[in-house]
Amino acid sequence: MSLRSVWSNITRGETWLRGVVMLLFVVIYGVTEVLLFAVVLLQFLFTLVTGDQNGRLREFGYSISVFVYQMVRYWTYNSEEKPFPFAPWPGVGK
Repeated sequence: MSLRSVWSNITRGETWLRGVVMLLFVVIYGVTEVLLFAVVLLQFLFTLVTGDQNGRLREFGYSISVFVYQMVRYWTYNSEEKPFPFAPWPGVGK
């Protein structure tokens, strides 16, 4: 590996852009953690009170888990597809 190729890699704009997007997803992940905790807590309380699960909360929890999975795949270079907000929000069964 030559010094020229290393310098070329360091100065590639798309690599730096990906780094900025990855940092954005780190911030989004922090918000997502709070949302996920709220869904878990609300689902538990709903089950305590009614004896059954809330379908909408379950579906939202599923879509959050898919979103987190998409972020992790992007962070680890296992996917080039940027998750929400650069793509549609993951729905149930997609």
